[in-house]
Amino acid sequence: MNPDRSRVFLADASDRAIGIKKLFQEFDLATEGTVALKANYNSDDPFPATTHPETLRLLAESLQGVSGKLVMAERSGMGRTSSVLKNRGVRDLSSRLGFNLVDLDSVGPEGWKDVQAERLHWRKGFRISKVFAEADKVVQTCCLKTHRFGGHFTLSLKNSVGLVAARVPGTTYDYMRELHTSPFQRLMIAEINAHYKVDMALMDASAGFVRGGPERGELIRPNLLLASSDRVALDAVGVALLRHYGTTSEVARGDIFDQEQIARAASLGVGVRSLDRIDLMSLDEQSQSALTDIRRVIGAEE
Repeated sequence: MNPDRSRVFLADASDRAIGIKKLFQEFDLATEGTVALKANYNSDDPFPATTHPETLRLLAESLQGVSGKLVMAERSGMGRTSSVLKNRGVRDLSSRLGFNLVDLDSVGPEGWKDVQAERLHWRKGFRISKVFAEADKVVQTCCLKTHRFGGHFTLSLKNSVGLVAARVPGTTYDYMRELHTSPFQRLMIAEINAHYKVDMALMDASAGFVRGGPERGELIRPNLLLASSDRVALDAVGVALLRHYGTTSEVARGDIFDQEQIARAASLGVGVRSLDRIDLMSLDEQSQSALTDIRRVIGAEE
């Protein structure tokens, strides 16, 4: 069910440790069970194409302090997942901190939940990792990027593609080929998000791509960290931020809630249904000016 209102918190990113700590305190993530962490490692490219190594370290350390078990799972779309995780330092970090790291390319049929639902735009449904479907808490961290391969933008909703199977071992169907060749790609992205919960989504917008993406693009430096438990609200604010800096015609066109990823996710109950139900909350003086800029973009639609 759509929340009546959702909050998106903003913090200064000049010191990631301080900013992430401020954001973390706004969410109840404590559990004696498992926390599943989804980062953004679609390709073997540095931040902002992929999760900043310090953001991952700080999040992992914070989550280990409040959970019984931390598991991070990932599937890369542009490269072998095992190589991406090794080259980006994720495997070394998991060994050093002692959290479980799951390469979703190597997971067998038993590791996937078959999602079948009415009015899906996926012809055969899709398979979602049980790491996220069965976790007690789920935390996601995404980047601020446009997407030149049909997604238009890749924020928290699009980041969920990396927890869906490309192919399930023992079968031949290619879910990612269907997604990337479908005229319904942005609707399909949104539909993934209706089938797993998120307790906190953190967007590292210390830098981002305002054109191009997902692995390279025109660089901007908003110097912000944003977080919400509502992926629709977070992505709507992310789109507003991209618009503030000047972005692609696809991302700049029309009302923010007419963007297909956002509109479809909102209709499925993933998050709020309109901009006027989003409360922007600045957690420090430095992020207050950015909040004003975002409100100006949002206010132009209200």
